[in-house]
Amino acid sequence: MRIHEVLRQARQVLQAAGIPEDEATRDAEWLARHALGLDRASLLVCLRDEWPSTVTREAFDALVARRTSREPMAYIIGEQEFFGRAFEVGPGVLIPRPETELLVEETLRRLDPARTCRVLDVGTGSGCLAVTLACERPLAQVSATDVSEGALRIAVRNAARHQATVAWHHGTLLADAHGPWDLIVSNPPYIAERDRATLMDEVVRYEPAQALFSGPEGLDVIAGLVASAPEALTIGGTLLMEIGAGQDAAVASLVHRAPSLRLEAIRPDLQGIPRMVVATRTA
Repeated sequence: MRIHEVLRQARQVLQAAGIPEDEATRDAEWLARHALGLDRASLLVCLRDEWPSTVTREAFDALVARRTSREPMAYIIGEQEFFGRAFEVGPGVLIPRPETELLVEETLRRLDPARTCRVLDVGTGSGCLAVTLACERPLAQVSATDVSEGALRIAVRNAARHQATVAWHHGTLLADAHGPWDLIVSNPPYIAERDRATLMDEVVRYEPAQALFSGPEGLDVIAGLVASAPEALTIGGTLLMEIGAGQDAAVASLVHRAPSLRLEAIRPDLQGIPRMVVATRTA
């Protein structure tokens, strides 16, 4: 059977499972590229070729079956691109999202490439934030924490993959990472438990709950981070943190109540949703 015929059958299987046509077409192509070890241009060139004997149809069909059960593509492929780099991901870590790249951009604006600066990534997961910052600002002294030992193992592999120097700490929030820090960055869990039923199957069935949910309002981890940040930051140091849609007023209130912490800005994402909190420690 020719490659384009295999792709057509895969697309039909995915659509029959309820995946929209455009998404099914994209996923079938992506899975074929992964199975065959081809980039998109190479795949397009050989669409009329016979499916190679070096890759069994059973192996490819198994990948398609995983997708029909709504397993995220990033977990099937084993990686996700973030800020121009490929990061290993798996069921133990949150899949990096495009909106989190805004957190990187804002942090990089505050990191002088010619100056040493102490940076802590709280709840690092795959390590995408810490590794990216270490790669983009080699003089920065980057550390990262996570409560999950499994996540840290993946983060360590991602650092080695990109030759990034990061100090890793197993622990909750700021408890086991000794400051003070010039910058603390975090993409904490911020989904309210009551919203669990509204999430896509790909998210709620496969991604780690501890990286998604944070109490009845989604604010438990954020509140803990805001409360502990002032003592962990240098004077003039900055906390940069991603938040969920509709949480800006509540998070602003938390920051205002925190001693020695001043709300600098809440920046919107590309859809105009308030997404990133910037707060600075005062004297």
